[in-house]
Amino acid sequence: MRIANHPILEFPQRETVKFVFDGKEVTGLAGEPIAAALHAAGVRSLHHSSRFHRPRGLFCAIGNCSSCLMTVDGVPNVRICVEPLRAGMQVETQEGKGKLV
Repeated sequence: MRIANHPILEFPQRETVKFVFDGKEVTGLAGEPIAAALHAAGVRSLHHSSRFHRPRGLFCAIGNCSSCLMTVDGVPNVRICVEPLRAGMQVETQEGKGKLV
């Protein structure tokens, strides 16, 4: 689910790292946004709306909306569209406003 060859853009080589998403081990590229790693792994629903609990996917991808809020390493309300991926991260789908652990 990644673009490997592009006629204009070049993609730098990055280290493949492992992280945990909702209790399952997933791989991604170091430094890419967490949302990009999840998208490449087939995850499309990142959050649910607080009012109607409808699934939300990647929307703005620049950190301005709240469609991609997740709990990362125990910290709620992290915008994963702009948070760089590091090895060993614990990423969890967040319900509601999130809770500090």
